[in-house]
Amino acid sequence: MRRTVAVLTGMVLAVVATACGGDRGQPRGTPATSPSGVVERPAPGDHRLTLAHGGTDRSYLLHAPPGYDPARPTALVIALHFYPGNGARLRKTAGLDAVADRENFLVAYPDGRNGGFNALICCGTTDDVGFLRDLTAHLVRTWRVDPDRVYLTGISNGGDMSFRAAVEAEGLFAAIGVVSGGYSGPRTAPESYVPRRPVSVITFIGGQDRYAEVFTEGVRTWQRRLRCTPVPAAPPAGAPRVTRTDARCGDGSDVTVYSLPDMGHSWPGAPGGELAAPDAGLDATALVWDFFAAHPRRR
Repeated sequence: MRRTVAVLTGMVLAVVATACGGDRGQPRGTPATSPSGVVERPAPGDHRLTLAHGGTDRSYLLHAPPGYDPARPTALVIALHFYPGNGARLRKTAGLDAVADRENFLVAYPDGRNGGFNALICCGTTDDVGFLRDLTAHLVRTWRVDPDRVYLTGISNGGDMSFRAAVEAEGLFAAIGVVSGGYSGPRTAPESYVPRRPVSVITFIGGQDRYAEVFTEGVRTWQRRLRCTPVPAAPPAGAPRVTRTDARCGDGSDVTVYSLPDMGHSWPGAPGGELAAPDAGLDATALVWDFFAAHPRRR
């Protein structure tokens, strides 16, 4: 028994060390520092801002589309970067600004502390769930964000953080979009570690990702715990090797899983930037937004 415990403990520590070492498909490096915040005036355009949280100023980029009107409620997508990274680097990869300009929603790109977010298996000890709560509350109050249309997306460490916030920031996010990230690690071990209010999920898993089995098992556990049952799903157009599964959960939330057998630890369809997979066969950014638009917060 002692030998078994020791082996399992070693495996857990190895996974944690690997993830916190930046080996989620991302080379080591020192993330660039975002410029300090400026006077905040809600208006269309790109804004470099800060928000005081936990005794420090947290920086983030905010993109407001040309059609943004501070007098009208607006949807918000918060996008979380890989480790090590920052919001500006994810912004180049995800291409969310162009979709926001067309569909008229706000996009916030927060910077993690020391290049990462305190997610499920990595990185640091910062209260990032609290930060995301405060950031959302600030944008609802100052930028007239519609609280029923607040969404969270992320890749790798940012995808893990999306799952954590979906559970712990109760009632805040209507849906999450997880790219090459997962629901795993010691924090997720209790059966009770699931959202208490409905949070729909769309996720993308590359078959060549070294973490593919972890991500797949994690979403299966999520669906089992939330009593999700399969529903018919249309195959992805123009991507014959990509599969899609849909499920409806007991709380009314939905789960959509895209499995891309030829993709590694990447963002499907991203034309450039870090972790881009332009030839993956589908456009994750467009699919994430379409999923979000169809899933406002359930009351």
